[in-house]
Amino acid sequence: RSFVAEGLALLDEVMVEVLSDELSPVMTGLLYCSVIEACYRAYALDRSSEWTAALDRWCSAQQGLVAFTTVCLVRRAEIMEMHGDWPGALKEAQRACERVAHLPNRRPSAAALYQQAEVFRLRGEFRAAESAYGAASAGGWDPQPGLALLRLAQGKTDVAVQAIRRAAATASDPFERSRLLPSLVEISLAVGDVEGAREGVRELEVLSKTFGASMLETITSQARGQVQLAEGDAAAAAASLRRALVGWETLQASWRAANARVLVGLSCDALGDGDGATLEFSSARAVFTTLGATPDLARLDALRRVAPLPTHPLSARELDVIRLLAVGKTNRAIAAELRISEKTVARHASNIFAKLGLSTRSAAAAWAWQHGLI
Repeated sequence: RSFVAEGLALLDEVMVEVLSDELSPVMTGLLYCSVIEACYRAYALDRSSEWTAALDRWCSAQQGLVAFTTVCLVRRAEIMEMHGDWPGALKEAQRACERVAHLPNRRPSAAALYQQAEVFRLRGEFRAAESAYGAASAGGWDPQPGLALLRLAQGKTDVAVQAIRRAAATASDPFERSRLLPSLVEISLAVGDVEGAREGVRELEVLSKTFGASMLETITSQARGQVQLAEGDAAAAAASLRRALVGWETLQASWRAANARVLVGLSCDALGDGDGATLEFSSARAVFTTLGATPDLARLDALRRVAPLPTHPLSARELDVIRLLAVGKTNRAIAAELRISEKTVARHASNIFAKLGLSTRSAAAAWAWQHGLI
């Protein structure tokens, strides 16, 4: 952590020299790009945003410095996407592609294409996203983790797992690994690989301490909360996810904050706080609607929690468990069907018995029948 802080302080000193206007235009542009990239890789979002804006102003006064202008546009697109201006992000990424269309080096345009693909994916425009990821890859830009998340959204879970695991296995740079690990956690949980997700969180925790950046700490808190939720520890998950929500709101990352709200809502649901769950889901829905995040809106509809709350105290996952328990399935069979561990099934069953005041599986089956669950 101290090395990262010291390095950022040295970069600030470099920028003092850059702003002195005593360097040549080419050297100034190179230093701008190097400092912005270093801040980006250190998760120093405030510095990256500040110097990107400064580079934008400087480029507007220069003639012919196309490469530097392109870097500026790509970073601006990333920042705009994070802050919820998705149309603006697409526009800046398109401008970056147009600026370098005549140059032999395709990598700058490939980075811009990846940013376009990310926005398309978040908006549910999957064909456009797939095309942009492919073009980015052809230009020399690794399309992961975005392409793996696209496959997950398309229901191609096996392809998503293979892609993210391959990317993680071949990435050694700490920054690249920190980019991949949150998606590895999400995809692992989607296929029931809780241990794989847990290992990803452990590595994120180490990297978070190394970087000492609030953004990476927020990412780590959310990943930790997702795993805790999957393990059935809703109380711990709620605490981790609340920290993530505060972090995203501080960074003004609207979509990420809304996504964290959905997870907070799920933890509230698991704890029997139906009102809290409804409030979180409703807040997330408002943001997703404004952004045009159609896949997330569909996910909320699937949760069916924006409708009036049921009169029983069971969470959505507990309902899944009691339905299977009521038809005579063993804990092992339930774990396999729901893609969770037997330990998690046992915890859910214990919570079900406690909430309903029951002591046997036959009594739980009778309750499920009476409430129309089977």
